[in-house]
Amino acid sequence: MGDDTAALSGRLTLNPLKHIDPIGFLMFLILGIGYAKPVPINPARFTKAKSTRQGMVYTSLWGPLSNVILSAISCFLYCLLYTVAVAFGWAGSSVVHVFMKLFFNLYVVNIWLAVFNLLPVPPLDGYKIFGALLPADLYYKIMQKERIIGLVFVVIVVFFRGALSTVLNWVQLPFDYIIRQPISWIFQKIQIALGLPPMVF
Repeated sequence: MGDDTAALSGRLTLNPLKHIDPIGFLMFLILGIGYAKPVPINPARFTKAKSTRQGMVYTSLWGPLSNVILSAISCFLYCLLYTVAVAFGWAGSSVVHVFMKLFFNLYVVNIWLAVFNLLPVPPLDGYKIFGALLPADLYYKIMQKERIIGLVFVVIVVFFRGALSTVLNWVQLPFDYIIRQPISWIFQKIQIALGLPPMVF
């Protein structure tokens, strides 16, 4: 969108130390749930959006979308590794099993992150996306209380984790179907054509 605030802040890096929030990291160690530093955004520097809110919507979409892309890549690598391992007789290899488990976990975690991020609760990306449907004055009033709402939300997540997991499991089903079904179907056809036992994924 033309905003270079993140670059100027040194946040366009793979160095995890640049993204760790001390309190969020401590919460993760103690409660198993935490958060990282939010990526700095300056809506005033959007040059490719018609309005501030439009720019926020487009910018926020990239969070969940990146998780969906990573999930699809992980699913592809899982299916590819299975096919190659069976074709060359490596299916019993412990190394293959480790990588297959890694790709499967990356697939699941990224779907969960995409769904979680789409929840319409500040400061998650979902609020900035769906909040664009709200009247402007209400949208910005809620944004002003973003930090308080976020802390309350974390408390709710901690104490009602089971209920939230149930909701997320239900919501993630369409994502799982859209990503996993086409990729696994293609690889199953390839495996059958090669005379290999089709995988169950």
